Amino acid sequence: MTGVPPLDIRPFEAGDQSAVIALWQACDLLRPWNDSASDIALCVDTPASNLFVAGTVGEDGIAALWATIMCGSDGHRGWLYYLAVDQERRHAGIARSMVRYAENWLAGQGIGKVELMIRPENDAVREFYERVGYEVEPRLVMSRRLQDHA
Repeated sequence: MTGVPPLDIRPFEAGDQSAVIALWQACDLLRPWNDSASDIALCVDTPASNLFVAGTVGEDGIAALWATIMCGSDGHRGWLYYLAVDQERRHAGIARSMVRYAENWLAGQGIGKVELMIRPENDAVREFYERVGYEVEPRLVMSRRLQDHA
């Protein structure tokens, strides 16, 4: 990669949806049990969360979508989701910029700690987050799918 043109990071807009979902698909972030359109809708409809997109700046706004990050707060901690960077643009500092942007947004919401979950086999993602200052904390994560239970 020879260089990165100026990056415009801004909140998601409805017209970004197909490009965002395509990027998530290309980055292998989608799972059959998560409906990406519903995840986006819930995020943008929740005041304590945001979805940011980034790309090159054109005359009419973002000309090419290169990256996304979703973040939100549970009122106590901030969480990061859906960090994605186009394959052709990796290793240029874009992911780091997206993480810092989301962290700054969360800090502006009064959040003092950010967490995220990574699948245990995803070494590359764990190593990235370690490089940008995150550390593994010994925790047991438990969950329950509410839509499966009446």
